[in-house]
Amino acid sequence: MIGKEIEKEFLTHRLTPIFRRALFLVAATLLVGITSAQLPPRQVNQQAQFWTSINSTTKFNDRWGLVADAHIRRNNFIQDPSFYFLRAGLQYQVLPNFNLTVGYGHMWIAPSRSDWQNFSNENRLYQQAILVNKVGNVNLVSRIRNEQRWQQIIVNDKPSGRWRFTNRIRYLLSATIPVSKNKWVPQLVLSNELLVHFGKPVLYNAFDQNRIFIGIKQQMSKDWSFDFGYMMVYQQKFTGFQYDMNHTTRLFFYYTPKWKKGKISHHPIQTNSPDE
Repeated sequence: MIGKEIEKEFLTHRLTPIFRRALFLVAATLLVGITSAQLPPRQVNQQAQFWTSINSTTKFNDRWGLVADAHIRRNNFIQDPSFYFLRAGLQYQVLPNFNLTVGYGHMWIAPSRSDWQNFSNENRLYQQAILVNKVGNVNLVSRIRNEQRWQQIIVNDKPSGRWRFTNRIRYLLSATIPVSKNKWVPQLVLSNELLVHFGKPVLYNAFDQNRIFIGIKQQMSKDWSFDFGYMMVYQQKFTGFQYDMNHTTRLFFYYTPKWKKGKISHHPIQTNSPDE
């Protein structure tokens, strides 16, 4: 009983304010990043995309686990490639509803010009913290993630030998809302993620992008589930006046095997999320 009271006190008065402060800092960064420089009129590129992935969370014991995901995103719905992405991380379960993860990801990005052939590479390190709460029957996931990104610069369809480094901070709030007590009935999923970044190349767009998702989540078996729905990705380019408005059909699969026999603290809420 004393242990549960200490845990509740920690979650209420320690962790939750940390996530609130993190969100405040992200918002403040957007204000600081606003520049008075004269830019050309805003140009918004509207495009349709399809995004699919497999996301896994494997628990080795009550504390340690492995997270891994593979992504494919296509432009013009499924006609043209956008990127391919692989990521893995080591997760530590601090509390039943609070975990920390560190890991690495690699992305292959399709050329933006139709007459180019070479994909560019991105190497990425990341650190994240996830807090899971329940309000009534609504499951909430708050995630703060920090990324260090090394993006290869391509010139005239050839690697230039130069890399662009930026540091990116992301805040995700996701809500899973059951509509029935039957676990096989789809649940409603709503989420929003704000991304800002910093670094020498970032002159006009401290705001990187915002992602809004609405869809359903369906349990397929004890270990497999998926979510399906619409995601709007609004992204500002490094020029400051060019934007992408991506209308994305998203289909993500989740695999959560349990290798350890016995009781493991495990939340049915998926804490992996789409990435780019």
